[in-house]
Amino acid sequence: MRDPGRVLLIDVRTEEEWRVSRVPGSVHIPLDELGMRAPGLDVGGAERVAVICHHGRRSLHGAVVLREAGIEAVSVAGGIEAWSREVDPSVPRYHRGPGGCRLIL
Repeated sequence: MRDPGRVLLIDVRTEEEWRVSRVPGSVHIPLDELGMRAPGLDVGGAERVAVICHHGRRSLHGAVVLREAGIEAVSVAGGIEAWSREVDPSVPRYHRGPGGCRLIL
């Protein structure tokens, strides 16, 4: 895309993941809250809505939830992991496991 216009990036990861790493300017709405908040969600004039998570699975579900609420949305393939590698290396990478989130240094 040459000019993607104004994009609203919705991050559906957990609060812990959000604290560890986030894309600057993204809006945090955990996936378990998205269904309740989607019907009244104000996209603030965004031309596009994109949903992001860690690797892309939860964001696919989040995009479906938004579309069901009448908001055209897409999922960011590869999630914040791919974003960190391919778009902005300043966004920290992390591993999410049973003990919580650990940064990948």
